[in-house]
Amino acid sequence: GRLGIDPSRDAGSEMEKIYLDFMEKNVAPYARTDRNASAFFEMAKRDLSPAAILKCQVTGPVTFGMQVVDADRRPLYYDDQYADVISKMIALIARWCEEAMRQFSGVKETLVVLNEPYLASLGSSVVPIRQENVTAGWEDIAGMVEGGLGVHCCANTDWSYLMGLNPSFLSFDAFTCSRELLLYMDDLVAFMERGGVVAWGLVPARPEDFSKVTLDSLFQQFSAIRQQVADSCSDDLFMKQSVVTPTCGIQTGTPSQAREIMGAAAALSDRARAGRP
Repeated sequence: GRLGIDPSRDAGSEMEKIYLDFMEKNVAPYARTDRNASAFFEMAKRDLSPAAILKCQVTGPVTFGMQVVDADRRPLYYDDQYADVISKMIALIARWCEEAMRQFSGVKETLVVLNEPYLASLGSSVVPIRQENVTAGWEDIAGMVEGGLGVHCCANTDWSYLMGLNPSFLSFDAFTCSRELLLYMDDLVAFMERGGVVAWGLVPARPEDFSKVTLDSLFQQFSAIRQQVADSCSDDLFMKQSVVTPTCGIQTGTPSQAREIMGAAAALSDRARAGRP
């Protein structure tokens, strides 16, 4: 079942504390642990000093608020006050994460990506998400973090709106949704011209889907996207503002399968940069 709030606790005082911490940028109470962020702490054990930029992913406020329910089993995000306080809590978590990444790695540039699959519900009458709450929450988080702030949505959404939020990094499932994003070509080109980076999630993250593709077929798909975008902007701009990633987080399969998927993403990127057919 879904997570729910504890009705026996004083929600008002706890919400007040989050607001106060947000105003004072007090991130210590929002520190992650190896119980709720095991991959983050695994990353912290590695020598990452050669990295130019370090990225982590945090559950975004919309997705968090849609997965946690009140006593009536209603998602908290439908309540404007909860939507507001959740965004401020996520902002504090994001700020803690970027500070921790800089401390344990020595890498100066950081990127926090909000994982927001529920943004696929924007404009839906079935799952009504108020756009003004999304915007306000994004602004809270963007104003709190010091490094880059990105967003990942692994399904189709209102891409024009999302790019209009000016994330540093837009990550999506390009393997299945590239056609929909490319319908917003003017917005996409303007986003890249402003310095936004697009993470083309072309390598299937599910092992059962990954087994059905080849590096050649993925390169053909990337090349088709590249050609279509290059009709509206320079190829240099497209390549400078693009990265290749798996479609989503690799949640299933074995460690060796995960390494194979990540290796394919690196190989596809190398091939694209080298311009090999």
